Amino acid sequence: MPLALVTGASARLGREIARALAGRGWSLVLDARTPEPLRAAAAELSRDAWVEALPGDVADAAHRTDLAAAVASLGDLDLLVNNASELGPSPLPPLASYPLDALARVLDVDVVAPIALTQLLLPALARAGGTVLNVSSDAAVEAYPGWGGYGAAKAALDHATAVLATEHPELHVYAVDPGDMRTEMHQRAFPGEDISDRPLPADAVPALLRLVDERPPSGRYRAADLATGTVHQ
Repeated sequence: MPLALVTGASARLGREIARALAGRGWSLVLDARTPEPLRAAAAELSRDAWVEALPGDVADAAHRTDLAAAVASLGDLDLLVNNASELGPSPLPPLASYPLDALARVLDVDVVAPIALTQLLLPALARAGGTVLNVSSDAAVEAYPGWGGYGAAKAALDHATAVLATEHPELHVYAVDPGDMRTEMHQRAFPGEDISDRPLPADAVPALLRLVDERPPSGRYRAADLATGTVHQ
């Protein structure tokens, strides 16, 4: 059975990706910061697949080592989904007054941790000719007021994704923008606003898994394009 590691898998997009993979019979190593929701997700998904849940913070080097060890105990890695993200303060502050300790945390979770985890897992990914799927955002390419911290982090992740793809042509490496979603994180970005018109995270999953299935050239993709059959970087 193919093996995937999904970070931020206790809720929202990460859980929906894990659910879809479990339905296909994939074995899963799942990560999230909050233990109880992660264990609940693992209990649900284990009805369809083999699942190991490891609660922890991807910004913690020791936790990343534990994740890599779990993968190593199972064999090669077919898919790494770097989904765990940190939004930053809510309401979103302008860059002129962005707390630097909060900015460091956003960069640590959204940029450094995915790079560090990928470094640890590169041998297992290379042996499988695997796929790296880094969850990005339109904030990486659009200048929205208040989104400077998160957007800068996702822009850095996009660039790291492109460099990794150039350095490792044996892999399939994608940054993917899932689009607006009805999630707790998105609600925190718009406190007090009604976001019920946004699509649910599950709506983006088929488009994201199209990358895993069809393996187009490495690059940056939007779920909206993938969903309509337009595969443009």
